[in-house]
Amino acid sequence: MGNGVSRSMTRSPIETDTASLIREWAFPTAAGLGSSVRALGIEREIRAKLAFPDRKHMVVEAGVIRLAFEADGAERLANASAVVERVLSGIATLAVLPGEAEDILTISPRERQKWVKDGRLMSAGTRTVKLRGRSKAVTFHVFDPRHVEDVLDRDLPTLWREEDALAIAEARRRAAAKAALTRAAKSEAKEPRAAPKGGRRSNERPNLREWDEFDAEGFLR
Repeated sequence: MGNGVSRSMTRSPIETDTASLIREWAFPTAAGLGSSVRALGIEREIRAKLAFPDRKHMVVEAGVIRLAFEADGAERLANASAVVERVLSGIATLAVLPGEAEDILTISPRERQKWVKDGRLMSAGTRTVKLRGRSKAVTFHVFDPRHVEDVLDRDLPTLWREEDALAIAEARRRAAAKAALTRAAKSEAKEPRAAPKGGRRSNERPNLREWDEFDAEGFLR
């Protein structure tokens, strides 16, 4: 898969129409790693790098990125084209966002967070953004696309799920054994100790005749 990404990144514009001020590039489909979410993220990354007035002039459809300007927009087309080519040239290192990683690997947010925490899904750093409608900024991990591609190719999420299931089963077994030992200890502590055969308890007085008189004389003092 990695070779496909490289080929698509270095591709030149597939069509240039200077008369109608249109330029087109092949969309780097391989860089999307089979994810529509990732493909949309790439499109947003390109659009975000364009000057705000030029964003409406970019269209992505049928595997093609198209810039189209009016007849007097030659300079704007040239500037926007340079931006598109710069983004496409670096698409191999464009960080994979959390939602993109989840879609590419078909994993849940909980799995992503757990595997990042224990180091199986390796973070390539963090990014902080302020989302609309939120007063506080949000910080999240991003991922190297080559690492995500490797995890996908080796089907590591399936292996990690099996490892997690075994770890949970082992933890439950240990917890059950510990609980059984605790219950046994409590039960043993509540049971009274039986008096030894032929003996007597330490707090019982001997049943002897005339014991009171014997005790009164003080022979045992």
